[in-house]
Amino acid sequence: MLSRTAALLLPAFGSLRITADPEPGAADDAVPGPEPADDAVPVVPAVAPGSIVAANHTSLADPVVVLAALHRLGARPVVLATAGLWRIPLLGSLLRHEGHIAVHRGTARAAESLDAAARALAAGRVVLIYGEGGLPRRRDSGELPPGPFRSGLARLAHATGAPVVPLGQAGSRRLTSGGTSKQLAGLATAPLRRPGLHVHLGAPLHLPSDTAEATARAHDAVTAAWTAASRYAGGRQDPARPATAGRGPGATGP
Repeated sequence: MLSRTAALLLPAFGSLRITADPEPGAADDAVPGPEPADDAVPVVPAVAPGSIVAANHTSLADPVVVLAALHRLGARPVVLATAGLWRIPLLGSLLRHEGHIAVHRGTARAAESLDAAARALAAGRVVLIYGEGGLPRRRDSGELPPGPFRSGLARLAHATGAPVVPLGQAGSRRLTSGGTSKQLAGLATAPLRRPGLHVHLGAPLHLPSDTAEATARAHDAVTAAWTAASRYAGGRQDPARPATAGRGPGATGP
């Protein structure tokens, strides 16, 4: 229901486009996507059951953008998210009903989220994880490359052997960024501004068994997907220009 709701609501706030890296042998099985921007690939492959989707985290609006994109591709992912969301009335009930996974950060229960994610993958579900585990500290609407990844993504991929689909998204900071008042103002004016939102998928990859190497490789792949998404979305910051990101209070990764 959350994925469908995101797909229904997002068009009122911005224009979403989806592209992907070319994948060998995908031409016959690809799902047609929207008209591409620049040199974007005009077809988007389906996300295979039992895959881990690793996305960059830039804004509180990220889950809506990513869920809407994955819904368009036929995927209904299980999301790893901060446990505090389960305490919100109605939202918490929906999260529990749909089998999403609470991450109890900074507690002995934090590892339980990876066990639950492994079970979901074994059942053929797609699992969405934010490798950074937090939001950038930047206050304006500019884009930032992904910050350092935690090891949870690499450990989950190693434990399950699941392929990792790198996903880069850009533009959601034009929906919500900054303090509370600015975020509310952004949402209120988005239907008039119609910010461009872009999701770009990299080719699936299998990570090596070494946790440090796997974490670095996943980070590089998601950064490359974000660079493509940022370029297509017409982000104000040059994707090649380095920037620093921190771990904000919205951290959600194990």
